[in-house]
Amino acid sequence: MTAAEARPDRAARAVRTAARLPWTVLKRAFGWIVLFELRNKVLLAPSGLRLRRLVNAEIARIRTTLPDLPEPLVVTAIPTYRRPEELLVAVRSALAQTVRDQLVVVVDDGSGTLPEDRLPDDPRLVCVAMERNSGDCGVVRNVAMRLTRSRYVAFLDDDNVWAPDHLATALQVLEAPDGPDAVYTAVRRVLPDGSEHDVLSVPWDRRRIAREAFVDINAFVARRVPGMRFSWLYRRKGVLPREDWEFVRRYSRGRTLRHIPHVTVEYLVNPTSFFTQW
Repeated sequence: MTAAEARPDRAARAVRTAARLPWTVLKRAFGWIVLFELRNKVLLAPSGLRLRRLVNAEIARIRTTLPDLPEPLVVTAIPTYRRPEELLVAVRSALAQTVRDQLVVVVDDGSGTLPEDRLPDDPRLVCVAMERNSGDCGVVRNVAMRLTRSRYVAFLDDDNVWAPDHLATALQVLEAPDGPDAVYTAVRRVLPDGSEHDVLSVPWDRRRIAREAFVDINAFVARRVPGMRFSWLYRRKGVLPREDWEFVRRYSRGRTLRHIPHVTVEYLVNPTSFFTQW
C-alpha cells in the first residue's frame, strides 16, 4: 500500500476513534454496567410494567393457597424452570445447611414441572408455582421475597449447590457487632463435565462493580431491607447487565458489603441456561 492509499485508512480510523471518544470517557467515568442499565430503563420500561402486574396478580393468588409462614432468620429463594433433577440437588443442599433457622422457598416460573412429590418432606420447605411464565429470574426471586419475612435473604439457583457451611459462614460475619449489610463468599465454577473452571474470589470494590461482574448471587447473603427487590425489567438472554449484577450494585448503595474468601458455592457454568450462561 502506498502512502497515498494509507492516508484515507488513517483518516477513517481517526473519525471512528473520535466518534467513540464520548462513550469511552463515559465508561471510564461511570462504568459500562451503569450506562447499560440506564439504557435498559429507557428501552425496557414497558416490560417492567407488565412484569410488575404479573407478579402482583401471582402474589395475590399464591397467598390464598399458603398457610401463615414462619419468620425465620434466613429465607432462601430458589427460582426454578424445567430443571426437576437439578432442583432436587439444590434443595437438598439448602436444607442440609448447619443453620437450621431458615425457610427455603422454591418458586416455579410457570413451567408446570415442579417435582413436589419427590422433594424432601421438610417443614422448612415451601414450594409454589406461578401460573404464567415471567422468563426473568429476578422477578421470580421477587415473588419468594414478597411472600416471606426474615432478617436475612439468601439466593440459590436451581442448578447450583451450597456447601453445608454456606449460611453459617455468612452469618458469622453478618451477626458480628460490626457486621456488614451483606456478604458474599467465594464460588467454585464447574463445567458440565464436572471439571473445575475456576474459583471466583474478588474483594469488594464498589467502583469495580460498575465495570465488572464479580459477585455471584448464589454466594450473596444480605440483610432484608424495605423495598428489597430485583429489577422489574424483562431481560431476555443476552441483555446486559444481568438482573443479579444490577441488584448487587443497587443494594450496595449506601451499605457495606464484605467478601469472605472461603468457597461455599459450586456454580455450574451452563451454556443451556434459561436465564444466563454466567
